[in-house]
Amino acid sequence: MASSMIWPGVMTKLMACPPTCGAAAALLVSKSFAQKHGLDTCIRIRAQAMTTDTPSTFEARDMREVVGFSMTRNAAEQVYEAAGVGPTDINVVELHDCFAHNELITYEALGLCPVGGAEQFVCDGDNTYGGQVVTNPSGGLLSKGHPLGATGLAQCTELVEQLRANAGARQVDGARLALQHNLGLGGACVVTLYERT
Repeated sequence: MASSMIWPGVMTKLMACPPTCGAAAALLVSKSFAQKHGLDTCIRIRAQAMTTDTPSTFEARDMREVVGFSMTRNAAEQVYEAAGVGPTDINVVELHDCFAHNELITYEALGLCPVGGAEQFVCDGDNTYGGQVVTNPSGGLLSKGHPLGATGLAQCTELVEQLRANAGARQVDGARLALQHNLGLGGACVVTLYERT
């Protein structure tokens, strides 16, 4: 049996999402087509931003920058500003938890807790049902794997199901605003805010 340790004292195998195979597709239609065919049209994208690495990502010599902290923060700030909301208005989040460490960094970068406050955010249960915001009700990448291109559509699907109140046992009560965070190192980050109208 292979050792579960990847980086002694830092990371085990279970702290890294498995790279998996998978595929996803989305059908985009006009509102009139959706209405004509009885499809739910109550979910819309309220704001979206895509950011990329900057020279400071590599000049800062800071691992948090290399794994997307500032890209995420910048995209989230653009989305909040465009939508006229803040992190405390969000009900449910699907975030890119490729590693357990990235989940903690992303809480801070999305503004769900102060910088340096991720550990307390988790210890207080503010990242789950009954807390401030439910994160990764789908289980996230750590539980279901990361088939690269399909990951973003899986996140989108989960959030749309949440906003339609069709998520079954995973349902976040009263979900109206949902935030998606998807990251590709080296590098781009997309943050999308969905709204139930």
